[in-house]
Amino acid sequence: MTVTERIEQQLKDHPIILYMKGTPDFPQCGFSGRVVEILNQCGVEYAYVNILEDPELREALKQYSNWPTYPQLYIKGELVGGCDIIIQLYQSGELQKMLDQAVATAE
Repeated sequence: MTVTERIEQQLKDHPIILYMKGTPDFPQCGFSGRVVEILNQCGVEYAYVNILEDPELREALKQYSNWPTYPQLYIKGELVGGCDIIIQLYQSGELQKMLDQAVATAE
């Protein structure tokens, strides 16, 4: 399986997935930590991938998403964005709606 196929499989398997530095319990950068806090406050289950453990995936995902930085949040296979965008969506209430919809359609 190619790295692109792995990414596509992860996006297919998980309605909400966060590509981040570290883990939700031990984020390795402040931006990843902030997005984890927001997702936890939204009360949804989500998958994550620690991109520090997979350099090949880390580089390939930048090309796949055309987004150069981490974290990257995907909902229903679509890139939502990084930390700044997630904060804005959370503050506007839009993120909660997107997450709730993803969870509802996954059940």
